[in-house]
Amino acid sequence: MNKDRRKVLKAGAGLGLLSALMAVGMISPQQAQAAIGRGAFDAKTIDDVYKALGVAAPTASDQVVINASDIAENGAVVPIGIRSNLPNTQAIALLVERNPNPLAAHYDLTDMAVADITMRVKMGQTSNVVALVMADGKFFSATKEIKITLGGCGG
Repeated sequence: MNKDRRKVLKAGAGLGLLSALMAVGMISPQQAQAAIGRGAFDAKTIDDVYKALGVAAPTASDQVVINASDIAENGAVVPIGIRSNLPNTQAIALLVERNPNPLAAHYDLTDMAVADITMRVKMGQTSNVVALVMADGKFFSATKEIKITLGGCGG
């Protein structure tokens, strides 16, 4: 089974597929993190996440759309959607600026994928969230503040 897992990872499977494999118990969260490098998930600041992902400075773009409420009543379960209208979108990541580890999610997309991701994340306090998109080898971003009325990370 280990050889099959390595083949999937080496073939460049996106984290969307990795999430599905984790859900059915075929791989562990640690193996999924290894696909993009544990350093990005362990980073403590957004700048450190950018360094770990090889991002110099993303360009703000109105083609990257964050779909989330301005106020979340429960920080333990904050629904967030990210859509990229940029052609040739290759990856989408979500960063939560004031979380202990800002990188909340990272998805590698295939050419056939629709660049529209939805997820639920935990936020400990009011924070900016950053949608980071790689398209045609360049990085673009959008930022939105989400106010949390009840903390999700231990509060």
